[in-house]
Amino acid sequence: MAEVRLPDGNIVNASSIAERRPDDPNRDFGLYLDLRWEPDWPADLIDWPDFGLPADPEIARAQITSAYRRVQAGKRVEVGCLGGRGRTGTVLACFATLCGLSPEDAVNYVRTNYHPAAVETAAQERWVAWFAGVDQGDTDEGNA
Repeated sequence: MAEVRLPDGNIVNASSIAERRPDDPNRDFGLYLDLRWEPDWPADLIDWPDFGLPADPEIARAQITSAYRRVQAGKRVEVGCLGGRGRTGTVLACFATLCGLSPEDAVNYVRTNYHPAAVETAAQERWVAWFAGVDQGDTDEGNA
């Protein structure tokens, strides 16, 4: 698990499923991007295939925004997927856009401050732009 400082100074935890700790005292809420997490603590799950995009982008946008609002309210939020890189990095980049960064700067920020392999695909990079409301011209409701 990695502690990640967002551009606004808030901290979130990023995790792979291998690092899963059901009894983690440093978590108030989880946002998980792989249904295999099966949390029994307060959490949202997003149906999001590995190396892909969320099955329902609008619901995913709402869940990501809600999780970020929890972070802003001082809650300890954990974000995780299977490996903790692509989907987790994509959500961290979305959080960074909510902090005010452009999508490109948000992806670069996450790669610099979390993991160089974060946001693994070009489609995930475009999805960050879609999330932030930046017209990419080649996305269809976030399912690029």
